[in-house]
Formats: sequence, structure tokens, C-alpha cells
Amino acid sequence: MEVRFLGSGDAFGSGGRFNTCFFVRDPLGAFLIDCGASSMVAIKKFAVDPNAIRAILITHLHGDHFGGLPFFILDAQLLSRRQAPLVIAGPPGLGDRLATAMEVFFPGSSTVKRGFPLDVRELEAGRAQEVSAIAVTPYLARHFSGAPSFALRLAVGGKTLCYSGDSEWTEGVAAAARGADLFIAESYFFAKRVKFHLDFATLESHLPALGAKRVILTHMSPEMLLHAAEIGCEAAEDGMTITF
Repeated sequence: MEVRFLGSGDAFGSGGRFNTCFFVRDPLGAFLIDCGASSMVAIKKFAVDPNAIRAILITHLHGDHFGGLPFFILDAQLLSRRQAPLVIAGPPGLGDRLATAMEVFFPGSSTVKRGFPLDVRELEAGRAQEVSAIAVTPYLARHFSGAPSFALRLAVGGKTLCYSGDSEWTEGVAAAARGADLFIAESYFFAKRVKFHLDFATLESHLPALGAKRVILTHMSPEMLLHAAEIGCEAAEDGMTITF
């Protein structure tokens, strides 16, 4: 299994980083975890073939995590000339929010005839679901986005990957990450605790009980980026590729 961090930044591009977007290569091809507003730029910058992506899994409905979907869909239709099916799966409300975003950015784009099947699915928290041969279990996170927000636990190719999404520390995040081969965790601040986000001090205090085999931090604020080199924990960077 291979993960490439196409975007490891926060909503504001701190450190010059792209919005959240992780490219995962598995035995059946590839998929994305989140597709923030800058993701098509990152996909082109890092020479990823968008037609190789069979599914996009969304943690929550903030622009820096799902706002790239209208651009991805239009690129598939107009430039990449996609023919293969595309599945987009995420929280309840995804379908309406995606249609609204497409109409805001490109009026008429949500209803045009496409040359490929598009399947938008809304996931149920706490229930394992199969999405394009990926076993996806969403856990409720604590992060306001006008719809449920998820931490995602994914099982594919004999490996387990968890992404916390954006969230305060919750039992849902812990359950998603417990025993994972790879835990990608938001670490927005170093020690400052704020509502709806996770800080490194809180995360670090819980890591021993989780038993995750590998932990990589992402979605770091300018304050957290100043500490990234001193914490003794891996930190994502745009373009970084890891195998697990």
C-alpha cells in the first residue's frame, strides 16, 4: 500500500501547502481521501492520473476537504475524458452540498450529461460499508460542518488505514485509529486546545493506548509547523510518498 500526500495543509494554505488530499494506491488501483479546493492543482503538479482514481472518500463538508470535487468532476468530463465509473462517498448531505457547490462555481454543471457513471453515496456512521472494494467504516468526529463529520477507518489489501479528519479527540477517533497500520492524524496546534480541532499534546497522550503501527501528522497550523521538527513524530509534506 502506498500513500502520497498531495495536500497536507489546513484551510488557509499554511506553510504554502495544498488543502487535504491523500492519494492511496492499493492492489486494485487508486483512490483519494478528501479532495480539498486546491486538489486538482496538486493532482496536476504531482503528475497523478485522475482517471486512475476509482473512488473519492470524504471526511466532512468543508471546502478544504471536499471543495475540489466540482473541479475533479469537470476535469473528468472535459479534459481527462473519463469513461470509467467514479464513486464519491462521504457524510449525509454530501449529494446536496456537492450539487450546490457545482452550481455556485459552474452553473448547470451538476445536471449535464457525462461520459462516465458518477455514483455519489452517503455513508452511515458506525457501519462498515464496501466502497469500490474498500471496507469503509466512518466514525463520528466532533467538528462542525453543517453535516456529520467523520473519522474514516479503511481496510483494503490486507492493511488498515485511519484518517482522523478534523476533530477534537473523541472515542470515535480512537476507535477508528485503534491498531491501524497507518494513522493519519490532524494536529492543528501544538499544545493549544481549541474546539473542533486536535492538538499534538492531546494526541500524544492517547497514542500509547491506540497501538497504531505508524502515525503521520497533517493539517498543521503555522504554530504547529514551527514545532514539527522537534516532536519525534512523522509530519506530512506535500508530495511525500510512504508505503506501509
